[in-house]
Amino acid sequence: MSDTATPTVSSLSVSNRNTMTGQINHFGKYVKLNVGNHLFLTSFDTLTKEDTMFKAMFSGRMEVVQDSEGWVLIDRDGKHFNLILNYLRDGTINLPECPQTLNELLLEAKFYCIESLIELVEQQLRKSSRKNAGDTDACCKVIMLTSAKELPNIVTTVRKPIVKLAINRHNNKYSYTASSDEMLMKNIELFDKLSIRLHNRILFIKDVTGSEEICCWSFYGNGQKMAEVCCTSIVYATERKQNKVEFFEARIYEETLNILLYENRNASVDEIIRATTPRFASAALTDDDLDEERSVTTSTVSTATATTATNRSTRKR
Repeated sequence: MSDTATPTVSSLSVSNRNTMTGQINHFGKYVKLNVGNHLFLTSFDTLTKEDTMFKAMFSGRMEVVQDSEGWVLIDRDGKHFNLILNYLRDGTINLPECPQTLNELLLEAKFYCIESLIELVEQQLRKSSRKNAGDTDACCKVIMLTSAKELPNIVTTVRKPIVKLAINRHNNKYSYTASSDEMLMKNIELFDKLSIRLHNRILFIKDVTGSEEICCWSFYGNGQKMAEVCCTSIVYATERKQNKVEFFEARIYEETLNILLYENRNASVDEIIRATTPRFASAALTDDDLDEERSVTTSTVSTATATTATNRSTRKR
């Protein structure tokens, strides 16, 4: 139980210093604490449960200062004392995530000599530090094309699969349909989402060179363009043409997954295609599979031969 009411100035103006030796028994079951003008009421057992500064205070090893109303004065900021007191009560604490608050709490724990709490706060600080470092490493890099001459060199030298999104909203040869702006933003948002998720496996390029394409996805593997998804078309409105931007989400996801087939591949495109055709797929069968296939073929031939012989004997009769 704690009371955070602020005492009046008059209650603090009268104080007497009591130096006590031996265990302080006249406090009874509860102790009143004034920590930096914040008032707390707690049990004597809570304060003396662990080997902390409080146990030293109430065992006579330290000087205890009380005011005229019996409040034990502690010259410390009481901002985080409620967390410390709750930890002394049940041994658990809900630590904040803010590093500054954790450092402030660590200083208070060290002042009160609460070793177990010091260890918990230091662990949380290390965890927070690792998390922040991980967030920094997770930032992805997207190449921004500013010249059309840059793309061929990138495609031929980079070993990763490549996904390129060409954006040119300023192509205003025709006006845009009402939903085009929203669809364009959805394409950009999907590009950002994919680049964050797959930046370790795919190189993402944003093309802002001002090409004729308003919104077009291109997919490259093994130094060649493998697929393209153009999200722009021209529609005929009343007495005029308009640019229409669409959002082919499922197709874009499909081509992105397909381009991962060219990840870490040294073989040529023709070899990859040959390896995935039914004609060459049998080369991947095991010896057992081949033996089984041969036995089925032999059995089929034997059956066909027997049937032919039966038919011939029937004709002779």
